[in-house]
Amino acid sequence: MEATATVAPELGDLTAAELLGAARQRRSVVQRGEADLLAIAYEWAVAHPADEDGWNAAAFHHPLGDEPISGDGTPLVAEFCIPELGAALGISTDAAKKLIGQAIEMVHRLPRVWRRVQSGRVPVWRAKQVAEATIHCDPALTPEAMAWIDAQVSPFLEKIGRAQMERIVAQAIELYGLAAQEPSRDEDNDGRYVHIHTPIGPFTGSMRIEAEVSNADGHDLAHALAAGAAALKAGGSTASLDVRRSMALGELARQQTSLDLANAEFEGDDGGSDGTGTVAGAADSADGTVQRKARRVDLHLHFTAEVQPDGTTGINPIGFLENGQKLALLSQVRSWVRGTHTEVRILPVIDLNEQITTSRYEPTDRLRRQVILRDRTCVFPWCTRPARSCDLDHVEPFDHDAAGEDRPQPGLTATHNLAPLCRAHHRLKTHTGWRLTSPASGVFEWTSPHGQRFRRDRHGTHDLTQRPDGEPPPVPTPRSAPTA
Repeated sequence: MEATATVAPELGDLTAAELLGAARQRRSVVQRGEADLLAIAYEWAVAHPADEDGWNAAAFHHPLGDEPISGDGTPLVAEFCIPELGAALGISTDAAKKLIGQAIEMVHRLPRVWRRVQSGRVPVWRAKQVAEATIHCDPALTPEAMAWIDAQVSPFLEKIGRAQMERIVAQAIELYGLAAQEPSRDEDNDGRYVHIHTPIGPFTGSMRIEAEVSNADGHDLAHALAAGAAALKAGGSTASLDVRRSMALGELARQQTSLDLANAEFEGDDGGSDGTGTVAGAADSADGTVQRKARRVDLHLHFTAEVQPDGTTGINPIGFLENGQKLALLSQVRSWVRGTHTEVRILPVIDLNEQITTSRYEPTDRLRRQVILRDRTCVFPWCTRPARSCDLDHVEPFDHDAAGEDRPQPGLTATHNLAPLCRAHHRLKTHTGWRLTSPASGVFEWTSPHGQRFRRDRHGTHDLTQRPDGEPPPVPTPRSAPTA
Protein backbone atom coordinates (compact mmCIF):
# COMPACT_ATOMS: atom_id res chain seq x y z
CA MET A 1 0.00 0.00 0.00
CA GLU A 2 1.40 3.36 -1.00
CA ALA A 3 1.57 5.86 1.86
CA THR A 4 -0.33 9.09 1.19
CA ALA A 5 0.42 10.87 4.47
CA THR A 6 3.31 11.19 6.84
CA VAL A 7 3.23 9.89 10.40
CA ALA A 8 5.16 10.85 13.49
CA PRO A 9 8.74 9.53 13.02
CA GLU A 10 8.84 8.01 16.49
CA LEU A 11 5.84 5.79 15.65
CA GLY A 12 7.13 4.47 12.34
CA ASP A 13 9.56 1.95 13.86
CA LEU A 14 7.26 0.50 16.54
CA THR A 15 6.20 -3.13 16.53
CA ALA A 16 2.52 -4.11 16.52
CA ALA A 17 2.55 -4.68 20.28
CA GLU A 18 4.25 -1.32 20.85
CA LEU A 19 1.69 0.46 18.64
CA LEU A 20 -1.14 -1.02 20.72
CA GLY A 21 0.59 0.13 23.88
CA ALA A 22 1.04 3.62 22.42
CA ALA A 23 -2.64 3.69 21.49
CA ARG A 24 -3.64 2.83 25.05
CA GLN A 25 -1.29 5.45 26.46
CA ARG A 26 -2.60 8.17 24.14
CA ARG A 27 -6.20 7.24 24.94
CA SER A 28 -5.42 7.60 28.64
CA VAL A 29 -3.90 11.04 27.99
CA VAL A 30 -6.93 12.16 25.98
CA GLN A 31 -9.33 10.86 28.66
CA ARG A 32 -7.38 12.65 31.39
CA GLY A 33 -7.31 15.83 29.32
CA GLU A 34 -11.08 15.77 28.75
CA ALA A 35 -11.69 15.30 32.48
CA ASP A 36 -9.39 18.27 33.16
CA LEU A 37 -11.29 20.43 30.64
CA LEU A 38 -14.50 19.57 32.45
CA ALA A 39 -12.89 20.68 35.74
CA ILE A 40 -11.65 23.89 34.11
CA ALA A 41 -15.15 24.60 32.80
CA TYR A 42 -16.54 24.26 36.32
CA GLU A 43 -13.87 26.51 37.84
CA TRP A 44 -14.58 29.11 35.13
CA ALA A 45 -18.25 29.02 36.10
CA VAL A 46 -17.44 29.39 39.80
CA ALA A 47 -15.29 32.43 39.01
CA HIS A 48 -18.13 34.09 37.04
CA PRO A 49 -21.42 33.76 38.96
CA ALA A 50 -24.55 35.50 37.76
CA ASP A 51 -26.01 38.38 39.75
CA GLU A 52 -28.22 37.52 42.70
CA ASP A 53 -31.40 38.33 40.79
CA GLY A 54 -30.23 36.16 37.88
CA TRP A 55 -30.94 38.75 35.19
CA ASN A 56 -27.60 38.05 33.45
CA ALA A 57 -27.67 34.27 33.85
CA ALA A 58 -26.65 32.12 30.90
CA ALA A 59 -29.43 30.17 29.21
CA PHE A 60 -30.30 28.50 25.93
CA HIS A 61 -32.63 30.83 24.06
CA HIS A 62 -35.50 29.28 22.10
CA PRO A 63 -38.53 30.82 20.38
CA LEU A 64 -40.79 29.37 23.10
CA GLY A 65 -38.66 30.56 26.02
CA ASP A 66 -35.31 30.20 27.76
CA GLU A 67 -33.90 26.93 29.04
CA PRO A 68 -31.28 26.83 31.85
CA ILE A 69 -27.90 25.29 31.13
CA SER A 70 -28.02 23.01 34.20
CA GLY A 71 -30.66 21.45 36.43
CA ASP A 72 -32.83 22.82 39.23
CA GLY A 73 -30.99 24.21 42.25
CA THR A 74 -27.59 24.58 40.59
CA PRO A 75 -25.71 27.91 40.65
CA LEU A 76 -26.30 30.38 37.82
CA VAL A 77 -23.44 31.51 35.58
CA ALA A 78 -22.91 34.95 34.03
CA GLU A 79 -23.88 34.88 30.36
CA PHE A 80 -21.02 36.97 28.96
CA CYS A 81 -18.23 34.88 30.50
CA ILE A 82 -19.04 31.85 28.36
CA PRO A 83 -17.91 33.07 24.89
CA GLU A 84 -14.37 33.64 26.20
CA LEU A 85 -14.00 30.03 27.33
CA GLY A 86 -15.59 28.77 24.12
CA ALA A 87 -13.18 30.83 22.03
CA ALA A 88 -10.19 29.47 23.99
CA LEU A 89 -11.38 25.90 23.38
CA GLY A 90 -12.16 26.48 19.70
CA ILE A 91 -15.87 25.74 20.09
CA SER A 92 -19.05 27.76 19.64
CA THR A 93 -20.67 29.68 22.49
CA ASP A 94 -23.56 27.21 22.61
CA ALA A 95 -21.12 24.30 22.86
CA ALA A 96 -19.33 26.09 25.71
CA LYS A 97 -22.67 26.63 27.47
CA LYS A 98 -23.36 22.92 27.19
CA LEU A 99 -19.92 22.00 28.55
CA ILE A 100 -20.23 24.34 31.54
CA GLY A 101 -23.79 23.20 32.23
CA GLN A 102 -22.74 19.55 32.20
CA ALA A 103 -19.89 20.23 34.62
CA ILE A 104 -22.18 22.12 37.02
CA GLU A 105 -24.79 19.36 36.79
CA MET A 106 -22.26 16.68 37.73
CA VAL A 107 -20.67 18.58 40.61
CA HIS A 108 -23.94 19.63 42.24
CA ARG A 109 -26.43 16.90 41.30
CA LEU A 110 -24.36 13.87 40.22
CA PRO A 111 -21.40 13.88 42.68
CA ARG A 112 -20.64 10.15 42.32
CA VAL A 113 -20.53 10.45 38.54
CA TRP A 114 -18.27 13.50 38.93
CA ARG A 115 -15.79 11.64 41.14
CA ARG A 116 -15.61 8.74 38.69
CA VAL A 117 -14.99 11.08 35.76
CA GLN A 118 -12.27 12.96 37.63
CA SER A 119 -10.52 9.69 38.38
CA GLY A 120 -9.59 9.72 34.68
CA ARG A 121 -10.71 6.13 34.13
CA VAL A 122 -14.15 6.77 32.61
CA PRO A 123 -14.87 8.22 29.14
CA VAL A 124 -16.10 11.77 29.66
CA TRP A 125 -18.71 11.46 26.91
CA ARG A 126 -20.54 8.85 28.98
CA ALA A 127 -20.87 11.25 31.90
CA LYS A 128 -21.95 14.07 29.60
CA GLN A 129 -24.69 11.81 28.26
CA VAL A 130 -25.99 11.25 31.80
CA ALA A 131 -25.86 14.97 32.61
CA GLU A 132 -27.76 15.90 29.43
CA ALA A 133 -30.51 13.43 30.29
CA THR A 134 -31.03 14.89 33.77
CA ILE A 135 -30.64 18.57 32.82
CA HIS A 136 -33.38 18.46 30.20
CA CYS A 137 -35.70 16.01 31.93
CA ASP A 138 -39.36 17.00 31.93
CA PRO A 139 -40.68 16.94 34.63
CA ALA A 140 -37.74 18.37 36.60
CA LEU A 141 -36.02 15.86 38.86
CA THR A 142 -36.05 16.40 42.62
CA PRO A 143 -32.85 16.08 44.72
CA GLU A 144 -34.06 12.68 45.95
CA ALA A 145 -34.59 11.44 42.39
CA MET A 146 -31.19 12.79 41.35
CA ALA A 147 -29.47 11.02 44.26
CA TRP A 148 -31.15 7.75 43.23
CA ILE A 149 -30.07 8.18 39.58
CA ASP A 150 -26.52 9.04 40.66
CA ALA A 151 -26.32 5.86 42.75
CA GLN A 152 -27.75 3.73 39.94
CA VAL A 153 -25.54 5.10 37.19
CA SER A 154 -22.11 5.76 38.70
CA PRO A 155 -20.99 2.11 39.26
CA PHE A 156 -21.75 1.24 35.62
CA LEU A 157 -20.86 4.53 33.94
CA GLU A 158 -18.63 2.84 31.35
CA LYS A 159 -21.60 0.80 30.07
CA ILE A 160 -24.50 3.25 30.21
CA GLY A 161 -26.07 3.89 26.81
CA ARG A 162 -28.67 6.43 25.77
CA ALA A 163 -31.61 3.99 25.83
CA GLN A 164 -30.64 2.62 29.24
CA MET A 165 -30.27 6.15 30.60
CA GLU A 166 -33.76 7.01 29.38
CA ARG A 167 -35.15 3.97 31.20
CA ILE A 168 -33.36 4.92 34.45
CA VAL A 169 -34.74 8.46 34.29
CA ALA A 170 -38.24 7.11 33.59
CA GLN A 171 -37.92 4.80 36.62
CA ALA A 172 -36.91 7.74 38.81
CA ILE A 173 -39.88 9.77 37.63
CA GLU A 174 -42.23 6.89 38.45
CA LEU A 175 -40.54 5.98 41.74
CA TYR A 176 -40.71 9.53 43.13
CA GLY A 177 -44.15 10.37 41.77
CA LEU A 178 -42.99 13.08 39.37
CA ALA A 179 -45.05 12.07 36.34
CA ALA A 180 -47.18 14.97 35.16
CA GLN A 181 -50.87 14.34 34.75
CA GLU A 182 -52.00 13.87 31.17
CA PRO A 183 -53.75 17.04 29.94
CA SER A 184 -57.34 16.65 28.95
CA ARG A 185 -57.63 15.97 25.26
CA ASP A 186 -59.86 18.24 23.26
CA GLU A 187 -60.05 19.43 19.69
CA ASP A 188 -57.31 21.99 20.25
CA ASN A 189 -54.93 19.74 22.22
CA ASP A 190 -55.17 16.15 21.01
CA GLY A 191 -51.59 15.32 20.08
CA ARG A 192 -51.81 15.95 16.34
CA TYR A 193 -48.71 17.40 14.69
CA VAL A 194 -46.66 17.54 11.51
CA HIS A 195 -42.84 17.59 11.61
CA ILE A 196 -40.73 18.19 8.51
CA HIS A 197 -37.19 17.21 9.41
CA THR A 198 -34.13 18.99 8.03
CA PRO A 199 -32.17 16.66 5.75
CA ILE A 200 -28.77 15.43 6.93
CA GLY A 201 -25.83 14.98 4.57
CA PRO A 202 -24.14 17.25 2.05
CA PHE A 203 -26.06 16.03 -1.03
CA THR A 204 -29.31 14.86 0.54
CA GLY A 205 -32.12 15.28 -1.98
CA SER A 206 -35.04 14.23 0.23
CA MET A 207 -36.69 15.18 3.52
CA ARG A 208 -38.48 13.11 6.15
CA ILE A 209 -42.04 14.02 7.13
CA GLU A 210 -43.57 12.71 10.35
CA ALA A 211 -47.18 13.39 11.34
CA GLU A 212 -50.09 12.36 13.49
CA VAL A 213 -53.50 13.28 12.05
CA SER A 214 -57.12 12.49 12.78
CA ASN A 215 -58.60 9.24 11.48
CA ALA A 216 -60.66 11.04 8.88
CA ASP A 217 -57.70 13.07 7.61
CA GLY A 218 -55.51 9.96 7.58
CA HIS A 219 -57.98 7.96 5.51
CA ASP A 220 -58.47 10.83 3.07
CA LEU A 221 -54.71 11.24 2.67
CA ALA A 222 -54.22 7.49 2.15
CA HIS A 223 -56.84 7.45 -0.62
CA ALA A 224 -55.35 10.55 -2.26
CA LEU A 225 -51.85 9.06 -2.24
CA ALA A 226 -53.10 5.73 -3.60
CA ALA A 227 -54.93 7.51 -6.42
CA GLY A 228 -51.91 9.69 -7.16
CA ALA A 229 -49.54 6.71 -7.22
CA ALA A 230 -51.90 4.83 -9.57
CA ALA A 231 -52.10 7.84 -11.88
CA LEU A 232 -48.31 8.09 -12.05
CA LYS A 233 -48.07 4.39 -12.91
CA ALA A 234 -50.72 4.77 -15.61
CA GLY A 235 -48.70 7.68 -16.96
CA GLY A 236 -45.69 5.45 -17.45
CA SER A 237 -43.79 5.75 -14.16
CA THR A 238 -41.71 2.67 -13.33
CA ALA A 239 -40.85 3.83 -9.80
CA SER A 240 -41.77 1.70 -6.80
CA LEU A 241 -45.05 2.19 -4.99
CA ASP A 242 -43.35 4.01 -2.09
CA VAL A 243 -41.60 6.40 -4.43
CA ARG A 244 -44.81 7.08 -6.37
CA ARG A 245 -46.69 7.74 -3.13
CA SER A 246 -44.04 10.28 -2.08
CA MET A 247 -44.27 11.92 -5.52
CA ALA A 248 -48.05 12.04 -5.18
CA LEU A 249 -47.70 13.83 -1.84
CA GLY A 250 -45.61 16.52 -3.55
CA GLU A 251 -48.22 16.85 -6.29
CA LEU A 252 -50.92 17.34 -3.66
CA ALA A 253 -48.91 20.22 -2.21
CA ARG A 254 -48.31 21.83 -5.60
CA GLN A 255 -51.69 21.40 -7.22
CA GLN A 256 -54.11 21.87 -4.37
CA THR A 257 -56.53 24.77 -4.74
CA SER A 258 -58.88 26.44 -2.32
CA LEU A 259 -61.84 28.76 -2.55
CA ASP A 260 -60.90 30.71 0.57
CA LEU A 261 -57.20 31.46 0.55
CA ALA A 262 -57.48 35.25 0.49
CA ASN A 263 -56.93 35.65 4.23
CA ALA A 264 -54.81 32.56 4.87
CA GLU A 265 -51.53 33.03 6.67
CA PHE A 266 -48.50 30.82 7.16
CA GLU A 267 -47.37 30.06 10.70
CA GLY A 268 -43.84 29.02 9.82
CA ASP A 269 -40.85 30.99 8.57
CA ASP A 270 -40.66 32.55 5.14
CA GLY A 271 -40.70 29.23 3.27
CA GLY A 272 -43.84 30.07 1.31
CA SER A 273 -45.03 33.45 2.55
CA ASP A 274 -44.32 36.61 0.65
CA GLY A 275 -44.43 38.69 3.83
CA THR A 276 -47.83 40.23 3.11
CA GLY A 277 -49.86 37.83 5.21
CA THR A 278 -51.36 36.06 2.19
CA VAL A 279 -50.39 32.87 0.43
CA ALA A 280 -47.52 33.41 -1.98
CA GLY A 281 -48.07 32.45 -5.60
CA ALA A 282 -51.85 32.99 -5.40
CA ALA A 283 -53.87 35.05 -7.87
CA ASP A 284 -57.42 36.37 -8.06
CA SER A 285 -59.57 34.74 -10.71
CA ALA A 286 -62.41 36.41 -12.62
CA ASP A 287 -65.08 35.20 -10.20
CA GLY A 288 -63.26 36.53 -7.13
CA THR A 289 -61.88 33.21 -5.90
CA VAL A 290 -58.21 32.73 -5.21
CA GLN A 291 -56.22 29.95 -6.84
CA ARG A 292 -52.59 28.93 -6.47
CA LYS A 293 -50.80 29.31 -9.79
CA ALA A 294 -47.30 28.17 -8.71
CA ARG A 295 -45.50 27.01 -5.64
CA ARG A 296 -43.17 29.46 -3.94
CA VAL A 297 -40.22 28.04 -2.06
CA ASP A 298 -37.27 30.34 -1.45
CA LEU A 299 -34.03 28.39 -1.88
CA HIS A 300 -30.85 30.44 -2.05
CA LEU A 301 -28.56 28.54 -4.43
CA HIS A 302 -25.11 29.60 -5.58
CA PHE A 303 -23.34 28.05 -8.58
CA THR A 304 -20.11 29.39 -10.01
CA ALA A 305 -19.05 29.66 -13.63
CA GLU A 306 -15.73 28.01 -14.44
CA VAL A 307 -13.51 27.77 -17.50
CA GLN A 308 -13.64 24.21 -18.82
CA PRO A 309 -10.59 22.32 -20.25
CA ASP A 310 -11.75 23.10 -23.81
CA GLY A 311 -11.70 26.83 -23.06
CA THR A 312 -15.47 27.28 -22.82
CA THR A 313 -17.26 28.58 -19.75
CA GLY A 314 -19.53 26.19 -17.87
CA ILE A 315 -21.36 25.96 -14.57
CA ASN A 316 -19.79 23.97 -11.76
CA PRO A 317 -22.13 20.98 -11.16
CA ILE A 318 -21.73 21.34 -7.38
CA GLY A 319 -23.25 24.42 -5.76
CA PHE A 320 -24.10 25.74 -2.32
CA LEU A 321 -27.60 25.62 -0.84
CA GLU A 322 -27.65 28.46 1.65
CA ASN A 323 -30.78 27.13 3.37
CA GLY A 324 -29.36 24.60 5.81
CA GLN A 325 -25.73 25.14 4.78
CA LYS A 326 -25.78 22.24 2.31
CA LEU A 327 -24.18 21.36 -0.99
CA ALA A 328 -26.47 20.91 -3.98
CA LEU A 329 -26.06 19.22 -7.32
CA LEU A 330 -27.03 21.09 -10.47
CA SER A 331 -28.92 17.99 -11.59
CA GLN A 332 -31.05 18.19 -8.43
CA VAL A 333 -31.92 21.79 -9.16
CA ARG A 334 -32.92 20.89 -12.72
CA SER A 335 -35.35 18.30 -11.35
CA TRP A 336 -36.83 20.81 -8.92
CA VAL A 337 -37.60 23.41 -11.56
CA ARG A 338 -38.70 21.04 -14.33
CA GLY A 339 -42.33 20.97 -13.20
CA THR A 340 -44.84 23.54 -14.43
CA HIS A 341 -45.83 24.39 -10.85
CA THR A 342 -42.43 25.77 -9.91
CA GLU A 343 -41.75 29.49 -9.89
CA VAL A 344 -38.10 30.35 -10.54
CA ARG A 345 -36.62 33.75 -9.71
CA ILE A 346 -33.11 34.72 -10.72
CA LEU A 347 -31.52 37.43 -8.60
CA PRO A 348 -28.79 39.66 -10.03
CA VAL A 349 -25.21 38.49 -9.55
CA ILE A 350 -23.46 40.40 -6.79
CA ASP A 351 -19.72 41.07 -7.00
CA LEU A 352 -18.38 40.23 -3.54
CA ASN A 353 -15.26 42.33 -4.18
CA GLU A 354 -17.21 45.51 -4.96
CA GLN A 355 -17.39 48.23 -2.32
CA ILE A 356 -21.02 49.27 -1.83
CA THR A 357 -21.78 52.32 0.29
CA THR A 358 -24.93 54.12 1.40
CA SER A 359 -25.24 57.35 3.36
CA ARG A 360 -28.05 56.05 5.54
CA TYR A 361 -27.77 53.91 8.68
CA GLU A 362 -29.70 50.88 7.38
CA PRO A 363 -27.92 48.96 4.58
CA THR A 364 -29.66 48.64 1.24
CA ASP A 365 -31.03 45.25 0.19
CA ARG A 366 -28.17 44.81 -2.27
CA LEU A 367 -25.56 45.67 0.35
CA ARG A 368 -27.19 43.31 2.86
CA ARG A 369 -27.18 40.44 0.35
CA GLN A 370 -23.53 41.12 -0.51
CA VAL A 371 -22.36 40.97 3.14
CA ILE A 372 -24.45 37.86 3.83
CA LEU A 373 -22.99 36.07 0.82
CA ARG A 374 -19.47 37.18 1.67
CA ASP A 375 -19.44 36.02 5.29
CA ARG A 376 -22.18 33.34 5.33
CA THR A 377 -22.21 33.06 9.14
CA CYS A 378 -21.90 35.20 12.25
CA VAL A 379 -18.28 36.41 12.32
CA PHE A 380 -17.66 35.82 16.05
CA PRO A 381 -14.95 33.18 16.60
CA TRP A 382 -16.25 29.67 15.88
CA CYS A 383 -19.89 30.78 15.54
CA THR A 384 -21.85 29.02 12.79
CA ARG A 385 -25.23 30.79 12.88
CA PRO A 386 -26.29 31.65 9.30
CA ALA A 387 -25.64 35.26 8.35
CA ARG A 388 -29.15 35.57 6.88
CA SER A 389 -30.60 35.43 10.41
CA CYS A 390 -27.98 37.79 11.92
CA ASP A 391 -27.88 41.53 12.57
CA LEU A 392 -25.59 43.57 10.32
CA ASP A 393 -23.45 45.53 12.75
CA HIS A 394 -21.16 48.48 12.02
CA VAL A 395 -17.59 47.54 12.98
CA GLU A 396 -16.80 51.23 13.43
CA PRO A 397 -19.97 52.65 15.05
CA PHE A 398 -22.23 54.84 12.91
CA ASP A 399 -22.42 58.43 14.19
CA HIS A 400 -26.03 59.60 13.88
CA ASP A 401 -25.06 63.21 14.61
CA ALA A 402 -22.23 63.49 12.07
CA ALA A 403 -24.34 64.75 9.15
CA GLY A 404 -26.18 67.34 11.25
CA GLU A 405 -22.91 68.67 12.67
CA ASP A 406 -21.21 68.66 9.25
CA ARG A 407 -18.58 66.09 10.31
CA PRO A 408 -17.29 63.16 8.26
CA GLN A 409 -19.04 59.88 9.04
CA PRO A 410 -16.57 57.61 10.94
CA GLY A 411 -18.73 54.49 10.66
CA LEU A 412 -19.88 54.27 7.09
CA THR A 413 -22.63 51.86 6.12
CA ALA A 414 -20.40 50.11 3.60
CA THR A 415 -19.17 46.68 2.60
CA HIS A 416 -15.90 46.97 4.51
CA ASN A 417 -17.56 48.23 7.73
CA LEU A 418 -20.40 45.71 8.15
CA ALA A 419 -20.27 42.40 9.99
CA PRO A 420 -23.03 39.79 10.47
CA LEU A 421 -23.45 39.10 14.19
CA CYS A 422 -26.04 36.83 15.75
CA ARG A 423 -28.05 38.55 18.47
CA ALA A 424 -26.03 37.01 21.34
CA HIS A 425 -22.66 38.11 19.93
CA HIS A 426 -24.04 41.50 18.88
CA ARG A 427 -24.98 42.09 22.53
CA LEU A 428 -21.55 40.78 23.60
CA LYS A 429 -19.77 43.31 21.36
CA THR A 430 -22.00 46.15 22.55
CA HIS A 431 -22.03 45.51 26.31
CA THR A 432 -18.69 43.86 27.16
CA GLY A 433 -14.97 44.38 26.73
CA TRP A 434 -14.69 42.39 23.50
CA ARG A 435 -13.17 44.59 20.73
CA LEU A 436 -13.70 44.12 17.00
CA THR A 437 -11.67 45.60 14.14
CA SER A 438 -11.70 44.93 10.40
CA PRO A 439 -8.30 45.37 8.72
CA ALA A 440 -9.80 44.40 5.34
CA SER A 441 -13.22 43.74 3.88
CA GLY A 442 -14.42 40.35 5.16
CA VAL A 443 -11.56 40.04 7.67
CA PHE A 444 -12.42 40.52 11.35
CA GLU A 445 -10.07 40.57 14.32
CA TRP A 446 -11.39 40.09 17.84
CA THR A 447 -9.68 40.80 21.16
CA SER A 448 -11.26 39.37 24.32
CA PRO A 449 -11.30 41.03 27.76
CA HIS A 450 -8.51 38.63 28.80
CA GLY A 451 -6.32 39.44 25.79
CA GLN A 452 -7.12 36.48 23.55
CA ARG A 453 -6.97 37.36 19.84
CA PHE A 454 -8.77 35.74 16.93
CA ARG A 455 -9.11 36.40 13.21
CA ARG A 456 -12.26 35.44 11.33
CA ASP A 457 -12.20 35.43 7.52
CA ARG A 458 -13.61 33.37 4.65
CA HIS A 459 -11.35 30.45 5.67
CA GLY A 460 -12.80 30.30 9.20
CA THR A 461 -11.47 31.23 12.64
CA HIS A 462 -7.74 31.50 13.40
CA ASP A 463 -6.40 31.72 16.95
CA LEU A 464 -3.82 34.53 17.11
CA THR A 465 -3.24 34.41 20.86
CA GLN A 466 0.45 34.39 21.75
CA ARG A 467 1.41 31.18 23.52
CA PRO A 468 3.70 31.72 26.54
CA ASP A 469 6.99 29.84 26.55
CA GLY A 470 7.46 26.94 28.89
CA GLU A 471 4.93 24.61 30.48
CA PRO A 472 1.18 25.30 30.24
CA PRO A 473 -0.54 26.69 33.35
CA PRO A 474 -1.33 24.08 36.00
CA VAL A 475 -4.71 22.40 35.88
CA PRO A 476 -6.77 23.26 38.99
CA THR A 477 -7.43 20.49 41.45
CA PRO A 478 -11.01 19.33 40.83
CA ARG A 479 -13.42 20.37 43.54
CA SER A 480 -15.50 17.78 45.29
CA ALA A 481 -19.26 18.06 45.21
CA PRO A 482 -20.55 20.59 47.75
CA THR A 483 -21.67 19.01 51.00
CA ALA A 484 -25.02 19.76 52.53
